[in-house]
Amino acid sequence: VQLQASGGGLVQPGGSLRLSCKASGFTFSEYAMRWVRQAPGKGQEFVSVISNDGASTSYSVSVKGRFTISRDNARNTLYLQMNSLKPEDTAVYYCEMFSSSMARGGQGTQVTVSS
Repeated sequence: VQLQASGGGLVQPGGSLRLSCKASGFTFSEYAMRWVRQAPGKGQEFVSVISNDGASTSYSVSVKGRFTISRDNARNTLYLQMNSLKPEDTAVYYCEMFSSSMARGGQGTQVTVSS
């Protein structure tokens, strides 16, 4: 399993970023996927999840209405569109594939929201 997140960077409050996660080494379309994040000095936090076919999504309260998760199974890629970013969104963002019995993550991408 390989999961490579990209698209992070430095953005001002109120700005937008689109994260991508390129997957390989497994059948992407068979697995639900999720984004999690870890801020400096804090534990891992759930951000959003999407079903294997993209029909169902869910978000944490802290990002609902601002972030949108999506996927392109033909391209084996997961996305996270982040709008109206806040300083508290600053974290390393990771994508994960998971099932009822396992979870795998990959290299994250740093998002910094600051003026």
